[in-house]
Amino acid sequence: MVQPERIKNLNEKPLKEGDYVLYWMQSSQRAHHNPALEYAASKANQLQKQLIVYFGLTEKYPEANLRHYNFMLEGLKDLKSSLIKRNIKFLVLKCSPNVGVIELSKRAVMVVVDRGYLKEQVKWRENVVKVIECPLVQVESDVVVPVEIASFKEEYSSATFRRRIKPQIERFLVPLKEVSLDRNSTSMELSTKIPEIPLEDIDEVLSRLEIDRSVPKTEHFRGGTSNALKFLDEFVEDKLDGFAELRNDPSLDHLSNMSPYLHFGQISPVHIALRVMGTESHSRDAFLEELIVRRELAVNFIHYNPNYRSLDALPDWAIKTLKEHEHDGRNYIYTLEELETAHTHDPYWNAAQMEMVLKGKMHGYMRMYWGKKMLEWTESPQKAFETALYLNNKYELDGRDPNGYTGVLWCFGKHDRAWKERKIFGKVRYMNANGLKRKFKIDSYVEDMRSIET
Repeated sequence: MVQPERIKNLNEKPLKEGDYVLYWMQSSQRAHHNPALEYAASKANQLQKQLIVYFGLTEKYPEANLRHYNFMLEGLKDLKSSLIKRNIKFLVLKCSPNVGVIELSKRAVMVVVDRGYLKEQVKWRENVVKVIECPLVQVESDVVVPVEIASFKEEYSSATFRRRIKPQIERFLVPLKEVSLDRNSTSMELSTKIPEIPLEDIDEVLSRLEIDRSVPKTEHFRGGTSNALKFLDEFVEDKLDGFAELRNDPSLDHLSNMSPYLHFGQISPVHIALRVMGTESHSRDAFLEELIVRRELAVNFIHYNPNYRSLDALPDWAIKTLKEHEHDGRNYIYTLEELETAHTHDPYWNAAQMEMVLKGKMHGYMRMYWGKKMLEWTESPQKAFETALYLNNKYELDGRDPNGYTGVLWCFGKHDRAWKERKIFGKVRYMNANGLKRKFKIDSYVEDMRSIET
């Protein structure tokens, strides 16, 4: 059963005569442990209707490129197979998501939608609410604790957020039962003027999309829930025990690699948490801190602060100290091209940049170091922020989401405290290469990235 706190009526329209219940799937791109899907399925059975799942694929999503579209389409192809096994028709239309759902809602008894937090995602739902003639029900499916339940305001730090969210976690960490549908919709005919996207040949689909092709797809991560679940099994069985002590070491591989799949909603954070909690590993709490507290702190920030793409979102002390040190002399100033192609004097930074460019995901500790150096090697904090955000969103599979924006801003003081004052950084936390050499076998990380490059 889906917890009522996850469910919100976005309008007050009554049920209308129609042929099906429509699930507008956008953020939660999975058939596995998806509260929005199970809620829609239960409503279809209750109303004795078929269930249709719709996804709108736009060619104009901000900053998305070939790498992102390929990963997402791999996931959608995997998803279609899962839905067919459950006797559910899956329709992918080439249009702005809100346009497709308005069209399909004309024959719908009601529409169910999952929840997104970015401005673009919120705007789609607002546009649909204005014109739809049947109920539109939102089910929050990509966090453990619904955002307003976790906190009623933007939280200052992980410490303040932790106190609010921890008492709520247990009641939302429950398995989700899969609903068996009474009626098969796979053969249902749906006529629409909007082009349907077949998913049998992803390369063919990609060749017909008018998208940015400047970033190639990566073979290091393949999209889809089935791949996400394989990564999760490998992590729990082989890496979880070392996670607490070794997760920050870029020369070792003790990460879950869940972030690309969480970004596209291809795996449930509740399922991940339950899988980890089912072990006796001493690293359980450390992992759940990252998965729930830190990840959902980022959602809290994006939801309550409209300036998440700006340095204005920083705490007052960080804005003040960066302004005071804005004109401090820099030993190195690099152009965007030099940074993007990893042509700096620092082999560790270059390796991190190449990991992101080649694999589509950078080690979390190196991402912090990478962002800090941007502040040190560009002419101003504003230029550093714009450059970091541009590169992160361009190459990372898990960029362009709450954790991506929050992670970049953390490098400039978000969700952190003031430290000892120094040149350029002011009171913003500082990181240097000596710290990497002292803590890790960092040269082996550099060699690993060079081997990938060659």
